[in-house]
Amino acid sequence: MKITFHGAAGEVTGSQHLLESAGRKILFDCGLFQGRRAESRRKNEEFAYDPREIDVVILSHAHIDHSGNLPRLFRMGFRGRVFCTAATADFAEIMLKDAAKIQQEDSRYLSRHLKPGHPSVEPLYDQDDVDGLMALFELLDFEKRHEIANGFRIRFLNSGHILGSAITEVDIEEDGIWKRIVFSGDLGRRDLPLLPDPSTIERCDVLICESTYGNRVHPPSGDIKIELLRILKEAIAVGGRVIVPAFALGRTQQLVYFLNELFNENLLPPIPVYVDSPLATRLTKVYRDHLEIMDEEIQLLLRDDDDPFGFPWLRYVRSSHESKELNDREGTMLIISASGMCESGRVVHHLAHAISDPRNTVALIGFQAEHTTGRRIAERQKYVKFFDRDFPLKAHVEKLDGLSAHADVTDFRWWFEQAAQAGGIGQAFLVHGEPDSATALAEVLRDFTDEDPIIPIRGQSFEV
Repeated sequence: MKITFHGAAGEVTGSQHLLESAGRKILFDCGLFQGRRAESRRKNEEFAYDPREIDVVILSHAHIDHSGNLPRLFRMGFRGRVFCTAATADFAEIMLKDAAKIQQEDSRYLSRHLKPGHPSVEPLYDQDDVDGLMALFELLDFEKRHEIANGFRIRFLNSGHILGSAITEVDIEEDGIWKRIVFSGDLGRRDLPLLPDPSTIERCDVLICESTYGNRVHPPSGDIKIELLRILKEAIAVGGRVIVPAFALGRTQQLVYFLNELFNENLLPPIPVYVDSPLATRLTKVYRDHLEIMDEEIQLLLRDDDDPFGFPWLRYVRSSHESKELNDREGTMLIISASGMCESGRVVHHLAHAISDPRNTVALIGFQAEHTTGRRIAERQKYVKFFDRDFPLKAHVEKLDGLSAHADVTDFRWWFEQAAQAGGIGQAFLVHGEPDSATALAEVLRDFTDEDPIIPIRGQSFEV
């Protein structure tokens, strides 16, 4: 049995791990590499294996760094099966179609600005590739062991990262011996709103585990609700608006849920709230379609409130015309809009209109990567550029860090301890993390494995 790490090895994007055993080739995730444009393009264009030889893809969840290159895999000849949960399939179809649209728009833009003689920049894939890929999806329920073929079983456990995200347990028989491989996908946190806590695992021979935040501790998520209420009250006092750049999948729904809770508790000030992201609106419908797999708090809430993602003062903005109108309205309002790092989308227009007014607030609710507009706002630089124009940053800036959907080091330690009590972990590989984070988590994991954890680099193979 051989495992080769083709992505998210020594870095945090492009999740892609190939398991070869008993004549089968099984791919865990097929995500897009994200980062510097030219380098990412090269990595995403070419596969280090023949896509036509892949028998099965197991998709942990729908985030683009885990799912985003699947249509490219299809374009290059993959015709096997893709296994995932129902919610992941629903999210993936929306996210991948959106990614294909963005690539086509980028391709047209770049083609207009290329120097004469420069080869055209083609999209990695198009809508037809997404449609062809989606026809290969097969949906599996949580908790059940599914016999995929003779000597090959899969079980999905809830990872608690986003709705539908899964820890994958693969049992494979090789030369009469069964081995269990567990892939964490992205492990979630305990006590997050909406989602059950991550499921624990039993004894496994091989663990492939993410390490994104293996060296830090997150603040409690409940603090966000208190801080959000404070920010809104302060905005009302000065007549300003609050702009929240938020990722369309996950963060937007968490925020709306907190606002709905405040409304139900008669604490939410009577101000208009707008979710201005067509993608977030479509994704929120998937949340509404899968309420049954959410946590116990949601199940209790549904006895009295049939929509955790809606209340009388909330509007989901669909048309670009209505989005533009928001910038001409007076008075306090809350606008939640994508993208989360302020690089594109409708939020850029809202920020350009709001960022130079000291009455307004920009509330950042997630990590802001280097060289992004969100990072420049977080650093409170004097000027921020939108549409090739510098705007003075006079708005108040708030950073709310409690909504990360990734496990931190305390969550990992708990998860490893539970695995050790249920039989332990044989060999472990740490992926999907920067070197410092993975190295720190390896020190924690070492106490719970039979062998020292390995931090693979891209392209490295191991016999297990």
